[in-house]
Amino acid sequence: MFSALVKKEFLLVLRDKQALMALFVMPAIFILIMSVAMRDIFSQESISFDTAIVDADNTAISKTLEKDIAANKSFHLVDQSEAGFIVHIPKGYGDENSAKSPKIEIQVKGSAKSDVIELFKAKLLKEVVDLKLGIITERLSEFSDEAAAAVGSVKLSTDALFDLRYNEKKEVPNATQQSVPTWIVFGMFFIIIPMSTIYINERKQHTLARLNSMNVSAFSITLSKIIPYLFIAQIQVWVMVAVGMFIVPLFNTPALEINGSVAGLVFLSFALSIAAVGLSSLIAVIADSTEQATTIGGISNILLGSIGGVMVPKFFMPESMQTLANISPMSWGLDGFLDIFLKGGDFATILNESFMLLLFGAILLILSMILLHRKLNRGL
Repeated sequence: MFSALVKKEFLLVLRDKQALMALFVMPAIFILIMSVAMRDIFSQESISFDTAIVDADNTAISKTLEKDIAANKSFHLVDQSEAGFIVHIPKGYGDENSAKSPKIEIQVKGSAKSDVIELFKAKLLKEVVDLKLGIITERLSEFSDEAAAAVGSVKLSTDALFDLRYNEKKEVPNATQQSVPTWIVFGMFFIIIPMSTIYINERKQHTLARLNSMNVSAFSITLSKIIPYLFIAQIQVWVMVAVGMFIVPLFNTPALEINGSVAGLVFLSFALSIAAVGLSSLIAVIADSTEQATTIGGISNILLGSIGGVMVPKFFMPESMQTLANISPMSWGLDGFLDIFLKGGDFATILNESFMLLLFGAILLILSMILLHRKLNRGL
């Protein structure tokens, strides 16, 4: 009897093509869009400015400056029509006999944030100051080799002046590492749509009442319903991982890498699916119509996602919001995935988040069974 119930649920789920598309296509598209859109925001590599240089001076000094700018990876030299910044080197800039050189003019094309403009100016300032120091060193060498060597040793390279270290507890993911687990977590909780549709239709058609009259318990009914969704959830996880590993890189975006334990990833995804199925099952039992279930489920998912770091990454949140995020099961799942994808965590690393998800899902499943049992006994 139980195997027949499970088979029935698989057939009902597979017939709902629109719901299956929502579970697989929607997260995959979001992963691709968000990974590409946030590629530069999450990148820890040096920012590059599309720059054009107009040299009206055409002297050895101006050409040296132009060469130095071209050698700096922060500047990507392009034509004026494609440039975001145009550097105008005025006539007379390289006149060594002039007491005061005319200013370099920076033309900003389009709209750019003030912090981006200031960063561009700082990068350009480094090259200008290095050039000036080089000229001073050359002139001093005619009078004092020691003084010239002292000035020549001054470099404005940040690598020479600073050692940059990241706090291990505050590692920042790249766009793909953030997008893939985010939309796995968020997409998995949308199983409320097919589950509630089947639950409520069977209740209205008195299918559940007939099963109850055949002494099929609420436990068996609930268990037969969650098995297909647990199976689908696991496929969903690996499809999304595959999108991050093989599709996203085609759009010049970092590929997803599983740096941690694959066994840990499997266990975490199973625990997350239990939590998602538990919440979906409870909402499906409580709701009186598919519209009501979809509304409650959608609002619940958005609230849990907003709190749990799906809409806004947790490391962008203030401390108070990061603390509040810990009440969301989506946050637990997201933290576990980041432990594996970003920090190379092993099986033990994700045990805490996994057990919290399992406990959350188990409590909701038990509650849904109790409510279903009461409704069946009342003939609802």
